[in-house]
Amino acid sequence: MASHTQPASPVAFPLPGGGPPVVAVPAPGPGPQQWAGAPSAALDADGTFVLAYRVRSGADHNVIARSADGERYTTVAVLTRDRFGAAMVERPALVRTPSGRWRLYVSCATPGTKHWWIGVLEAGTPEGLARAQARPVFEGDARTAVKDPVIRYDGGRRRAWICCHPLDEPGAEDRMSTAYATSADGLTWRWHGTALTGRPGAWDARGARLTSVLPDGRACYDGRASARENWFERTGLAVPARPGDAARLVPVAGPPVVDVRYLDVLPLPAGGHRLFYEARLPDESHELRTELVR
Repeated sequence: MASHTQPASPVAFPLPGGGPPVVAVPAPGPGPQQWAGAPSAALDADGTFVLAYRVRSGADHNVIARSADGERYTTVAVLTRDRFGAAMVERPALVRTPSGRWRLYVSCATPGTKHWWIGVLEAGTPEGLARAQARPVFEGDARTAVKDPVIRYDGGRRRAWICCHPLDEPGAEDRMSTAYATSADGLTWRWHGTALTGRPGAWDARGARLTSVLPDGRACYDGRASARENWFERTGLAVPARPGDAARLVPVAGPPVVDVRYLDVLPLPAGGHRLFYEARLPDESHELRTELVR
């Protein structure tokens, strides 16, 4: 289990509010459960932005879109839940491999259950993912649902942080923690246990879902205090328990740093970061926003 010892001071981290927000994808409709968000972004070789995200509006689907400026996106692929035989799909993880190919790790709900699994698609281009075949890579089991992956490549291995929901207590499947896994090829993974958990009595007591990791190990995560706050998560920060230890992260002390979900932070080659996140509107619909933080 991750240590609950917390750093006493805030950690510098690129956060919403550092630049003017732009709506990259509007909410698909008014009211609760009308969501655009859960983003995962990457840069193509030509410098264009490629963005994967989830839309919930009656029937869930994942979208892949491309942008020259990071703000205005054109859809290049839509992947419906039926494509995976899933009851729902959630946050994807978009990865450009060292060889220049593209992978999309998709979170899929098993119909009639609370179980989730993660499959991967691979193609030569983001557009080609629309026709790629899925294969399971994180299957979960009868005790654990797995979803909302974050995938990074450090030059020698692939690293994954996976949101895990325990299924041992009916009606309490919203509880969540983050596990850590590594892989040489991004297809076969070795688990290393729990990397991040919430803290009893704190704003993240019900769970901690990691949403982005910077190259130096600083991270952000979604948390909530109770089951009533499901879908009302806020963002906190975490740091490695020891320098260079990606397998054990420690929440930073204090309240949430911003009231958004699924914050994804994309470092830019020229410096600065482009942020993507899911923002709640007054009618409880959600839109996908982006900011350039220099």
